[in-house]
Amino acid sequence: MGKVDAVIRWFMPKEERFHELFAKDTANLLRAARLFADFSQGTSIEVRRVKMAELKDREHEGDRITRQIFDALNSTFLTPFDREDIRSLATDLDDILDSLEGVAQYLVIFELAEAPEGLRQFADILVEMAGEIDRTTELIWNLANEPKIQESIVRISDLENRADVLHNTVIADLFRSKGRDPLEILKWKEVYEGLENACDQCKDFSHVVGNVIVKNA
Repeated sequence: MGKVDAVIRWFMPKEERFHELFAKDTANLLRAARLFADFSQGTSIEVRRVKMAELKDREHEGDRITRQIFDALNSTFLTPFDREDIRSLATDLDDILDSLEGVAQYLVIFELAEAPEGLRQFADILVEMAGEIDRTTELIWNLANEPKIQESIVRISDLENRADVLHNTVIADLFRSKGRDPLEILKWKEVYEGLENACDQCKDFSHVVGNVIVKNA
């Protein structure tokens, strides 16, 4: 069946091949973001280690889908969008997932068992951003959806602005904490900077989507 499936995929219309792969990729990202939100709520290192393994599975799945997208690029003569835009979309999705998994690793390695409000708010923002990315990616295959796509791009930008404000607030609060272990401050600073980076990467993804719309209008 594997060879038959490969032949069928080869003859699939170009939009459907990439549409299917990106649908899997964004669904995987959204699942990972929700998993990270659950991860952020708990205050047990042992539970976080278990969820870390689940999140690692999502990261591996994302890597697998990214490779499939690149393989499809190499084997497809005509692509629905500019090849570099497709490559950038796939790379950005991979980077977002890597950042989420990296922050989760920090929390486990640094043995940070707390679930502060800032961490939970970042996780909620990232779930919203991943949801918008999932919806936007489903829309880009039909450019008649441009108004809805633009609305989603604006929402992602608004969420990224919220993340910037949150980052500035939590970092300021960290360094205002009296009597707090300086090493703990540095650990949490690393966590929050990783989360802000993930939000920035979500916005980068939306910029590529905007480029796709402009080029294909």
